[in-house]
Amino acid sequence: MRLCLGYDDVHPFSKVNISDRASVQELLRTVLDPLEPFFSPQKARVNCPGATAVRFDQAASEVEGICRPLWGLSCLLAGGGEFHGAEWWIQGIKSGTDPENPEYWGYPRDNDQRMVEMCPLGFSLAIAPDFWNNFSEKERANVEAWLGNSINEKNMPNTNWLWFRVFANLGLKKNGGKYSQERLDKDIEHLNTFYRGDGWSNDGPEGIHQMDYYSSSFAIQILQLMYAKIAGDDDPERAAEFKKRAQQMALDLVHYWDDEGRAIPYGRSVGYRFAMVSFWSTLAFADVELPAPLTWGMVKGIVLRNLRWWQTQNAMWTPSGTLSLGYSYPSMYEQITENYNSPGSPYWACLAFVCLAAPDSHPFWTSKEELPGDAFPKIKALKHPGHIMSYLGGHCMLLSSGQACSYPMKGTHAKYGGFAYSSAYGYSVPPGLFSLEQYALASQLGLSDDGGEYWKTRRLCEYAAIEQRDEKPVLVSVWRPFPDVKIKTVLVPPEEATPNWHIRAHRIESGREVMTADGSFAIRNVNAENGRYLEAYDTTKCEGTSPIIVGNYDLATPAGWAAGSTGAFAVSAGAVGIKALEPETKRQAMLVNADPNSNLIESRTTIPTLQHTISKGETVWYVTGIYAKPSGEGVAKESYLDGWDAPPAVPAWLADEMSS
Repeated sequence: MRLCLGYDDVHPFSKVNISDRASVQELLRTVLDPLEPFFSPQKARVNCPGATAVRFDQAASEVEGICRPLWGLSCLLAGGGEFHGAEWWIQGIKSGTDPENPEYWGYPRDNDQRMVEMCPLGFSLAIAPDFWNNFSEKERANVEAWLGNSINEKNMPNTNWLWFRVFANLGLKKNGGKYSQERLDKDIEHLNTFYRGDGWSNDGPEGIHQMDYYSSSFAIQILQLMYAKIAGDDDPERAAEFKKRAQQMALDLVHYWDDEGRAIPYGRSVGYRFAMVSFWSTLAFADVELPAPLTWGMVKGIVLRNLRWWQTQNAMWTPSGTLSLGYSYPSMYEQITENYNSPGSPYWACLAFVCLAAPDSHPFWTSKEELPGDAFPKIKALKHPGHIMSYLGGHCMLLSSGQACSYPMKGTHAKYGGFAYSSAYGYSVPPGLFSLEQYALASQLGLSDDGGEYWKTRRLCEYAAIEQRDEKPVLVSVWRPFPDVKIKTVLVPPEEATPNWHIRAHRIESGREVMTADGSFAIRNVNAENGRYLEAYDTTKCEGTSPIIVGNYDLATPAGWAAGSTGAFAVSAGAVGIKALEPETKRQAMLVNADPNSNLIESRTTIPTLQHTISKGETVWYVTGIYAKPSGEGVAKESYLDGWDAPPAVPAWLADEMSS
């Protein structure tokens, strides 16, 4: 039955009362059901709504549409659950792997997207007997030829993709099919060269520093755990090592989720949405022994709270009930998505449901949900990803320096090069490349040498490291937006005394005249009264901005500017703001009315920003205080600005560095 969501309709996903295994099974069914009308006649392909073109062919896009939901469906079936449409996928695999069928998927070429989709298929064959047992001998031979023979002879990217070939072979191996143990072993041996320590693997070889959700929940870490579960009896040494890595990494990853259930969006492919939580779900599937102080109640809480938060994101669905491209809402310009995100791509999100393969008796299901509470430090430096994590001030936040995608994808500077990433506010990506409004420099420092038309930000660093100041961690990076402009940036996490503030300091040596724009987090630019843009701050409504938002491109209006030491703030879904903390600052504060659809979470945002112009040959120090207090359960709107008038002082060690 085709689902059609009207003006006031709520997706069935949001109506499930998530509490136990049965409710999570039902939640998955609400994700799978709307796909029914989009299956091809022979069920081999799923053409999800949206005419978006991607870097691979349309057939591969539709193979994504059928294979990615298998992450959830196979775990539902493996755990004894039922789905009325399971036969669609069984028939689709038969048709798609049959060279004589008009809907045949086609053999993959080198670096073919079809190789990615072989991973959920191989995993499904390994854990859910319903698939292989429903194939005839000829159909099994077709699956062997498509899944095994074709991928083992092809070149693959030197990244997490190599795990996909492991699972293509593993799925066949578990069913007595033809596979290559030699290929499987070589790929795992090479993947182990990506390992950096303390549980963390890089998404690529030496020379690349990219540790985003692909290192944990989207690929490497979860596939290691799945391998440990499926192949552990045959390969106990590797299984033990992979579980050990998960135990180590769990104590770091716990810092990426807040008590509201939100994950910190960071890096690419965040359009996979609740797949972010699949690491925790896979801990249950693989039956990992948890490291203290982590408990199964905490793990269960992270997973279920995250799914509940996604239930509040009602705009993420298409009118047909399928997942859209985007994050909290459809991405109009697709700058938030990648050039490999087809309309079927978001169904990698079904990885979140791997926990359904764990039995009802597993402590993941029998434990009472818990919050991490004070069991973990509020500030923690993570050596390998180059992050300093903070859980002060009502949101999880990470400070970041040094990571970069191995190729210049859309918005890569915003997805990896930003200074801070928040579970409450999300990052912003430019929908255009002309003026500050389009660049949407949230948590970024932009520099322009042409009067403010084009802006350069941090993407690659010459140096990046966690250092110590007064026995506390800070992040130091050196980067060049232009060849003759050198910037040293120091990121300082919040303190208990000023939990809603963090500091970033920049020493800028400029060989040319440049304008600068230093942005805070982006916040919802919608008032609660009538849905229009925010106006001047109203103390009775606890909403608005200071100074006022003067409108796009109208930068000369005096009312829209304030002294840098006075700063700029915006209050709606909580409060964000920015102040210049350096002595005798020459910077000015204002609000950038960011172009719509530039932020992951809010479609309309404003960004408190500090601006200044540096002369050619000048060296300056900026010390920027960033304020953030999100809304949340039990947070009164009257308290949003409680800390605004008491920013942190410039640390003594920083004052010494500035003077020297």
